[in-house]
Amino acid sequence: MSKQTLNAKVRTASGKTAAKKLRQVGSIPAVMYNEKGEATMLEVNEVEFNKIWRTITPTTSINLVVDGKEHLALIKDTEYNIRTDKVLHADFFVPAADEKLVMKIKVHFTGTPAGVLKGGFKKERNNEIKIKAAIADLPETIVADISKINASEALRVKDLEVAKGVEILTDMELPLVTVSPAR
Repeated sequence: MSKQTLNAKVRTASGKTAAKKLRQVGSIPAVMYNEKGEATMLEVNEVEFNKIWRTITPTTSINLVVDGKEHLALIKDTEYNIRTDKVLHADFFVPAADEKLVMKIKVHFTGTPAGVLKGGFKKERNNEIKIKAAIADLPETIVADISKINASEALRVKDLEVAKGVEILTDMELPLVTVSPAR
């Protein structure tokens, strides 16, 4: 999947009044942090941001274009007004290209276990694992096919297939899905 691109402009004004004025013209105040903790104040188009923000996971990296310069970034935090259904502020994190990030990632299960088709019962025990990878290697999700699991068997973390450059930190024996036999 190609990276989504978000355009941003550097802003100089800060504070409540400046943020309010930005929101009135359809922009969101934002801050971009790098690996050293240095911050750059930004403004992003609200419509453009929402298109991306509503369709990604916490491990999805985006191309953040700031005044023509491209950065590979993660949306680290958002301030959201639930009453108005609007994002009020966003924080972006731009790590060094070679920096390994530790993240929790969702595991999505596909298929119906063979044991369930024979009358067994499926139990999802865990659907999240901890991984370590550079920002360019971060997967959005991990997909696991559970259709070959028979009764009294389990899908464990060690059975997952991950991309090159991704290291699993979770205990490899941890069961993700188990199938109990019919009684």
